Amino acid sequence: MEKRVWGKAKDGSDVTVYTIGNTNGMTVEVMDFGATVLSINVPTKDGKVDVVLGYQNLEDYFTNGSFLGAWVVRHANRIGGAKFTLNGKTYELEKNDGNNNLHSGFNPLCIRMWKVEDVADNCITFSYDSPAGDMGFPGKMHLTVTYTVLDDNSLALDASALADEQTIFNPTTHCHFNLAGADHGTILDHELYVNADAVTFADKESIPDGSLRPVTATPFDFRSYKLIGKEIESDYDMMIYGKGYDHNFVLNKDAASAAPQYSVNGLNLNLAAKLRDPASGHEMEVYTDLPGMQVYTCNFFNGTDIGKSGKPYPFRCATALETQYFPNAINIPSFEQPLVEANETKYTRTVYKFLNF
Repeated sequence: MEKRVWGKAKDGSDVTVYTIGNTNGMTVEVMDFGATVLSINVPTKDGKVDVVLGYQNLEDYFTNGSFLGAWVVRHANRIGGAKFTLNGKTYELEKNDGNNNLHSGFNPLCIRMWKVEDVADNCITFSYDSPAGDMGFPGKMHLTVTYTVLDDNSLALDASALADEQTIFNPTTHCHFNLAGADHGTILDHELYVNADAVTFADKESIPDGSLRPVTATPFDFRSYKLIGKEIESDYDMMIYGKGYDHNFVLNKDAASAAPQYSVNGLNLNLAAKLRDPASGHEMEVYTDLPGMQVYTCNFFNGTDIGKSGKPYPFRCATALETQYFPNAINIPSFEQPLVEANETKYTRTVYKFLNF
C-alpha cells in the first residue's frame, strides 16, 4: 500500500490518495474525499491500462457533477417527487433532478471527507457517520465501504449500513468504464452482455412506475453480447427519454450465474453483466447480490469534464454499471425495498473482475 497527500479539501483537511493492489500488478487508487475511486490499473502484456474515468484536478471532485468514481449513498439513483413515506411519516428530499431526487441531493456523501478505518496492501475501509435528517433521510447511520483487490484481478466493493431506526439504504458505485482506456474515445464499439430478461419502465423524467418491460425485441436485449452503439439511437420511447442507455435492468438470479467464490456475509452473488472491447480483447464481469443494475452511457457528457490526461471527456465516452435496488423502489411496494432495519447491519457486495488484459 502506498499513500500520498493530493491537496486540501475545502475545510482545509488533507486529501489522501491510497494505492492498493495484488501480487499480479493490478492497482486501484482511492481517496478519503468521498471514498472515491480514482483509477483501476489492470496489468497488460504492454504495461497497465487505466479503465475508469477520473478528473485531472482534485478541485473537480469537490462538485463531481458526473459522479466520476463516486461512492453513492445514502440513496443512489432517483426517488420520484423527491419524497417518500416510511412508517406513516413523509420525508421531503431535495429536488436536484427536476422534480425528483437524484443520488441523495445537492450535498451527497461523495463530496465529503470520509474516515479511514483500516488499510492493508490489498484493501482499505472507509467510514462515515451520517446524522439523523442528513439530506432529509431518517435515522442516524454508520456507513462503511471496503475496497479489496483480489488475486483473480477483481475489485470487490463491500458496503455496510447500521442505523438507529428503520431507514432507506441504496448504495452504488459510480465508476465509468472504458476498457480500451479512460481516454479511448467513445464506448459505442464495446460489446455488452446483461443477465436480465426485463427492465423497469422509466418515464420522461426517468422515474419507474412499477411496471416491467421484457427486453425481447427491444434495444435493451443484451442477453447475448451486442455492440452498445448498435441501437443507442433507436426511436424506442425509453431510449428517447434517456437520450441513450440510462436504465435499470432487472437482474436474473439463477444457479447458472451464481458466483459462490465471491460470497461473503451470507450474501449470494450472481453474474450481472459482462463488458468487452473487441479491439483490445479486454473484458470485465460484474457480480452482485443486489436486484438491479443501471446501465448509463454518458449521455449528458459534453466535453466539460476534464480527464486525467488533461483532455475533455466526450459524449458517450464510457459506461457506468451501477448495481442497486430499483430506482424509486421506496415508493413502489412491489419492488424489493431498500430498507435497513433499526440496529441491524445491512451488507451488500459488488465485484468487478477483469480478464484478458
